[in-house]
Amino acid sequence: MEHLEQTFDIDELRRTPTVSITTAARLLGISQSQAYVIANSGDLPTITLGTRRKRVPSAALLRMLEA
Repeated sequence: MEHLEQTFDIDELRRTPTVSITTAARLLGISQSQAYVIANSGDLPTITLGTRRKRVPSAALLRMLEA
């Protein structure tokens, strides 16, 4: 999975419904820790799966990248 996240690009983002916070961080050009800070503050939209796992909706991330 780590290798997949390293090669993830905008075209792949358009084909998948959600991405990890790590992948979102790489696409946004910020650190993973900063991505978690903005996700926890609500500035990076996330959905929660189960009790702990968070994912970033691709559509929301695309809007952020296009702004």
